[in-house]
Amino acid sequence: MGAPSFPLPPGSTVGIVGGGQLGRMMALAAARLGFNVAVLAREADSPAGRVSAREIVGGYGDPAALRQLAEISDVVTFEFENVPGAAIAALEADGYRVAPPGRALTVSQDRVTEKSFLNAHGLPTVAFAVIDSAADLPHALQKLGAPALLKTRREGYDGKGQAWVTNAVDEDSAFVHIDRRPAILEARAPFVRELSIIAARGRDGAMAAYPLAENQHEHGVLRRSIAPAEVSPALAAEAERIAFTLMGALDYVGVIGVELFELADGSLLVNEFAPRVHNTGHWTADGCQVDQFEQHIRAVAGWPLGPTAPLARVEMLNLLGDEADAWPTLAADPTARLWLYGKGDAEPGRKMGHINRLTPL
Repeated sequence: MGAPSFPLPPGSTVGIVGGGQLGRMMALAAARLGFNVAVLAREADSPAGRVSAREIVGGYGDPAALRQLAEISDVVTFEFENVPGAAIAALEADGYRVAPPGRALTVSQDRVTEKSFLNAHGLPTVAFAVIDSAADLPHALQKLGAPALLKTRREGYDGKGQAWVTNAVDEDSAFVHIDRRPAILEARAPFVRELSIIAARGRDGAMAAYPLAENQHEHGVLRRSIAPAEVSPALAAEAERIAFTLMGALDYVGVIGVELFELADGSLLVNEFAPRVHNTGHWTADGCQVDQFEQHIRAVAGWPLGPTAPLARVEMLNLLGDEADAWPTLAADPTARLWLYGKGDAEPGRKMGHINRLTPL
């Protein structure tokens, strides 16, 4: 297709790389704004594919499948950060419009690169060390202090690909636990709570941020988010500064999720960022006039960003595994807004849906 002119008019096609729940919710938001959606999914009949105009089946790193998606789309976006950065960069080099930019993927996909990038732009993180082999662990642990968290440099999510290292006995077993892959050792963050901010940047450089969410994890998986979090104006302003600085440095377009640690003195450290819509932003689907999914579509299509003020206080609870089987009860609960993702097997720990519970501000 020829290079599109922004803002894209209704009737244009948004291509989404990824067929999961985030792609599904983006597709629903895009359809409401009058866009057509094409999805590239690894398997047919994906959650996103079932609510889209067209589904292409292929690998996310398959150049032919990606080009097929790009050819029928006016802009291409993605639902998660494990899409090969090189594949997105190749689309950009061929003149296809992609948002967020491939550079954001490349930076976020390697934890050492990510933390180095954040620090280079004045955004604080925990101290860290590069681990290429088990032999690097003793010195790094001595430098950072114990316990420290060993993570694979690439991939890994929901607590996968990581292990705590407490002493010399743990060092080799921790490296075996992550399959001896290139890694990063992170100093323990003495945080009092985990927060996140969802923000967006448009094609015109305009930026907007949603109120912070307070997040609680169980076994490495997000269990609930409560928003707006009770924070001081100064902390909220610092979180917004972090998100806006990061988006500016990346020349970003779209919605971004930034995970933060709040320390006892009220300062913030950046844990990581995700160049996409984010699980901790699901509360916006019922708690804001324009949610994160519509905001993302607005941004990548070149539309004005929408308002981010909260309409209610929201507790978002992830439904994991067979918890979604309780849908009759949840659907009958007048305090719960139920979202189900249309997935198949309800494996333990798998995100099958979520509920939002609203209370007045």
